[in-house]
Amino acid sequence: MTKAFLALITLTLIATPALAINQRVENELDRLDPEEKLEQRCDIEAMGRIDEARKDMSPDKVIAYTFAPTKVNGTTLDAPGAAMRSHGHWYKLSYHCAAASDELAIKSFSFKIGNEIPRKAWDRLYLYP
Repeated sequence: MTKAFLALITLTLIATPALAINQRVENELDRLDPEEKLEQRCDIEAMGRIDEARKDMSPDKVIAYTFAPTKVNGTTLDAPGAAMRSHGHWYKLSYHCAAASDELAIKSFSFKIGNEIPRKAWDRLYLYP
């Protein structure tokens, strides 16, 4: 995945209401292979759901595979070892995401936020401010 694509998604999300995907993001997601599309869509959903549920957090990045690989079964993705950034801090995250067959509509979603990831571990985990 290119840095330009990640930057485009991040910039687009800043201007996009929680849980809503605008046409521009949808077009970019459609360029990805199905598994990558599902992962990116679920990461977007995670940011929106956390933003809605936790007024003390404002997630701007989710990485689904920081601590463990994702598990994909059709249009369902489990990310037991994800990480989420909010207000310049990274936190452990796990989530379950079930999408419709088009991999854009989310049928069910659940998440659990874990402990903050210490700054000294960021380089080893490829996390950034």
